[in-house]
Amino acid sequence: MTTAPSTTTDEAPQPATPAPSKSSWAPLRPLVLRLHFYAGVLAAPFLLVAAVTGLLYAASFQAEKIVYDHELTVPVGERKLPISEQVAAARKAHPEGTISAVRPSPEADATTRVMLSGVPGLDEGHALAVFVDPYTAKVRGSLEQYGSTGALPLRTWIDEFHRDLHLGESGRLYSELAASWLWVISAGGLVLWFSRRRALRKVRGTNGRRRTLGLHGSVGVWAAAGFFFLSATGLTWSAYAGASIDELRTSLGHATPSVSAAAAGGEHAGHGSAAGQAGDAAHGVGLDKVLAAARAEGLGDPVEIVPPADATSAYVVKQVQRSWPEKQDSVAIDPASGEVMDVLRFADYPVLAKLTRWGIDLHTGILFGLANQIVLMLLTLSLVLLIVWGYRMWWQRGRGSAFGRPIPRGAWQQVPPQILVPLLAGVAVLGYFLPLFGIPLAAFLAVDILLGEIAHRRGRRSYGAGTPSR
Repeated sequence: MTTAPSTTTDEAPQPATPAPSKSSWAPLRPLVLRLHFYAGVLAAPFLLVAAVTGLLYAASFQAEKIVYDHELTVPVGERKLPISEQVAAARKAHPEGTISAVRPSPEADATTRVMLSGVPGLDEGHALAVFVDPYTAKVRGSLEQYGSTGALPLRTWIDEFHRDLHLGESGRLYSELAASWLWVISAGGLVLWFSRRRALRKVRGTNGRRRTLGLHGSVGVWAAAGFFFLSATGLTWSAYAGASIDELRTSLGHATPSVSAAAAGGEHAGHGSAAGQAGDAAHGVGLDKVLAAARAEGLGDPVEIVPPADATSAYVVKQVQRSWPEKQDSVAIDPASGEVMDVLRFADYPVLAKLTRWGIDLHTGILFGLANQIVLMLLTLSLVLLIVWGYRMWWQRGRGSAFGRPIPRGAWQQVPPQILVPLLAGVAVLGYFLPLFGIPLAAFLAVDILLGEIAHRRGRRSYGAGTPSR
């Protein structure tokens, strides 16, 4: 919920305020308060970058339509040309590289995309998208494209900035750390907010730090569910936690399936090579018959046609609609005969594979289109405000020239063993599966213990056997 300390003077551990729930909650509250305080202070910079770049990414879908309108749209004509003619026009204009996929015009005013891989000058994993008018076969331009959603240069740049700050694999650690801690800080903030006396939660009629806390907590409570969702879905394709999640899904038999692209054997094997090379869109029976066979299996627009990778592979035609309702059916088609060899329906996906697909598309703002993107922008904006309010409360908590007076140490010593031991075990398990939660937490604890010991030794020298005032 929150990304920086949400503590007030009255939130500091109270030595003599027994409550009916003292046996269960009272010992834990100071521990949650301290964790929330320091997690917010230390993780907030990473969350702020993730929030700002996420806000830009949510807006990039609509910006892309405006910036690349010439390439993406065409005047509606009378009849679309065969897909093979459109691809031939694209290859005439751009003979470099090989055809990696073709996306026929999905709407009346949309262009056809012909994706070329192996083009000199492109980043690894990127393709050159050639945009063709489906009515005239005129090439309207070409742009670098990335990912299964067909991101063009503007959205690709923002996407990579949000994911790894343009630093490559090492840069992904920042976004995984942010996702690993967002749910922890949100949960801690929720617990602290609802454990406060109702009279202390109001915003109206308050000022100073009390008002900042009220705004911080109220907005955080309303946005908490969204933060939990963003954290969970963000972790699904992170570097380390994502790998653990994939392993878990695979072990449970819920990995995302794929259609078999192995071509038919026997007399059909290799027959398609006479019509073109592997990876060429003219391979075997050609694109027009392949697309017709996929249509006969019920694959409506938008679809993507992937040519055979080699002489023993089949064409793969798959639906690529990520908006609701999702269209993710796919078929494999023999390049020699044009017959459908394998069919995979999205309805037959394992439950966790479906949930992962829906979660990622909702996280990226695709599932419900513009409404989805607006909600994401509101969530990221609320996260920015919470961070600002959190740091402001830290400033307001200082005394005189002191900035950010911390929460006193020793909260864990007040927690009964029957609660502390299971709690530590749970944290250890989470830290194993979420290393960018576990490692920073362990580092913080080590530094905090060391600083506490130093302060204790200095206090003994200054105050004798008495306990130093902190």
